[in-house]
Amino acid sequence: MKIVLFGASGTIGRAILEEALKRKHEVTAAVRRPEALEVQHTGLLTLSADLLRPEEVARAAKDHEATISAYGPEFGAEGELLEVARSLVEGLKTAGVNRLIVVGGAGSLKTDSGDRLMDTPEFPEEIKPLAAAHADAYEIYAQSGLDYTYASPAAIITPGRRTGQFRVGLDRLVVDENGKSEISTQDYAAAVVDELEEGNFIGARFTVGY
Repeated sequence: MKIVLFGASGTIGRAILEEALKRKHEVTAAVRRPEALEVQHTGLLTLSADLLRPEEVARAAKDHEATISAYGPEFGAEGELLEVARSLVEGLKTAGVNRLIVVGGAGSLKTDSGDRLMDTPEFPEEIKPLAAAHADAYEIYAQSGLDYTYASPAAIITPGRRTGQFRVGLDRLVVDENGKSEISTQDYAAAVVDELEEGNFIGARFTVGY
């Protein structure tokens, strides 16, 4: 597929980029600073685009089959998630690109108690503003009218190995037999590209964990 990837220079975005290229997709990496993305590949085109500007989103996305947004805000700028969500939706509609996969947050996933993860006592206080912003942005995508998929990682996502062995859930946090919710960045990226290819969760959210 011919896809445009926003946020390709971040940790998760880079993993998604590498996974998509490995599977022979054509990727346009739309980033604020193209020089920061030191990746060369015959299937990769890198261009400059600001996600906060709908017209730049539209320009980058035009003539692509699908969009993946791996945008993540700087610490303390969580409110940008909402601005980006609105800009992304407007820009994609202008470009006529309906398929969108969003790298989201885990905070609004339900736990076994029925509470959202971010409402549990053990959830770190300093991350709550980011989790709340992700939850609000999710609602923007859900009401956008686009063929969106919101991809929530496990509670803990860190660089590691690509095993290809993970479990998939919907709105409930995936935990192992010890109650831990973890996924490697590489396996999460594999799950995102799986969704790109298979479209099992269009108009919905899914999550992954071991």
